[in-house]
Amino acid sequence: MGSTVLSLRIDGELLDRLRQHAAKRQMSVQDYVVRTLIRDDFDERFKAAVDETEKFYGRA
Repeated sequence: MGSTVLSLRIDGELLDRLRQHAAKRQMSVQDYVVRTLIRDDFDERFKAAVDETEKFYGRA
């Protein structure tokens, strides 16, 4: 899988908070943001799968 560059313009306060969160995890801001997006995407896909399963089998 290749990679693509995404450029963002963000508020200075947000960047400072991202730096703090990344530093706590000993990560770069880039890695922190990418992992956060990956986690959010997984959560959405997982929820969609659960919803489809509940539709198919009905709620427990």
